[in-house]
This record gives sequence, structure tokens and C-alpha cells, in this order.
Amino acid sequence: MAKDKVPTVGTLDKPENLDELLKQDRGEDCAACRVVGGGAFLGLAAYSYYSGTTQLERQRAKILASKSMFGMRSRKMGITATSLGLAWLGIWRLFL
Repeated sequence: MAKDKVPTVGTLDKPENLDELLKQDRGEDCAACRVVGGGAFLGLAAYSYYSGTTQLERQRAKILASKSMFGMRSRKMGITATSLGLAWLGIWRLFL
């Protein structure tokens, strides 16, 4: 039988390096996968912003007439924040 390497108590007591664990977990990722994934998120961000602002402008009269607690400014901020979040995910997917 081959002798198994048994770790010592000192090595078991020491926490593992987080960066090393993340490198092992990342695996292989091809450039085409990054481009397609990042492009999908960036495209979704652009579509979300464009369609959201278009729908918001179409519904402007109804929103203002409803006297809602959430007016035009907060809705625009919501659309912008959602689009920026999707764009960040696309950039993160492409480069990080």
C-alpha cells in the first residue's frame, strides 16, 4: 500500500488562502464565452434603459395624475439604477 500523506495539526489549524481557493474554483473560461456573456448583459442594460424610459414617457400623464408617492424622478432613478447594474455585470463578465 502506498503511504497516504496525512496533514499535520498545524496545517489543518491554519485557514486556507481565499485568493487561492477562488483561483481553483474559477476554472477555465474561454474568451468567446466572456464576450458573449458580457455582451448579453450590456445589451440587456441598453434595452432596459431604452424601453424603460420610453414606457415611462408614454405613461407620464397617468403617473402624474395618480399623485403616487413614487413620481417620475424616482422611477427614472430606478430604471437608471437597474440599467447600470446590468452594465456593471456585463463589464465584470468581460474583464474580471
